[in-house]
Amino acid sequence: MRAGRLVILVAVAVVVVVAGGGAAEGAGECGRASADRVALRLAPCVSAADDPQSAPSSSCCSAVHTIGQSPSCLCAVMLSNTARVAGIKPEVAITIPKRCNMADRPVGYKCGDYTLP
Repeated sequence: MRAGRLVILVAVAVVVVVAGGGAAEGAGECGRASADRVALRLAPCVSAADDPQSAPSSSCCSAVHTIGQSPSCLCAVMLSNTARVAGIKPEVAITIPKRCNMADRPVGYKCGDYTLP
């Protein structure tokens, strides 16, 4: 099932790029890149976003740490269409920064209906 989600994530990426979703007008939560495009960097986190008990891989934690430098971007990515279509559960994904032991994670940051632990 995880491989299937990765295939869906890649397919969504192709659609976003072909449809012009990668060329943003102005800046959003993730700067000039759309949250859907930045979400592709979290491909190593697919299994960690599925199972709240799993230990995220080092490549997942690296990506989350980089994106997490901007809490609004991290939030937008976790709630993005790309994440939704890939079957990512926001209530589980939101726990990845804590599971990666990110000391500088934005604890208490509100992400829609979710709060970063």
